[in-house]
Amino acid sequence: MNKTRLHKLQAAGWKVGSASDFLKLSSEEIMLVELKLSLASALKQARAKRHLSQVDLAQRMGSSQSRVAKIEAGDPAVSLDLIVRALFAAGVTRQELQRALGPKDKIAA
Repeated sequence: MNKTRLHKLQAAGWKVGSASDFLKLSSEEIMLVELKLSLASALKQARAKRHLSQVDLAQRMGSSQSRVAKIEAGDPAVSLDLIVRALFAAGVTRQELQRALGPKDKIAA
């Protein structure tokens, strides 16, 4: 959003923030959402790299095409273990999974 529009909205009484501000997410919840989205993106890339359709991947997983589409879309109802199962079914190695899990930013311990 450009600065002019932002100032107009704020002058009209609107509050502007991020989705995490609106949803009041904790830093842990934000990291979990980002992790799931990162893995979902890695799945889509791995599937495309291996020239697999969603139907092909679903058959490998013993699941449905619509479930694969939900995984790739980052549907919040999809569990982390299902995402990881899908990645392995797509032929992702542990090293590739590690890279997908790799830190985007350093996390304080």
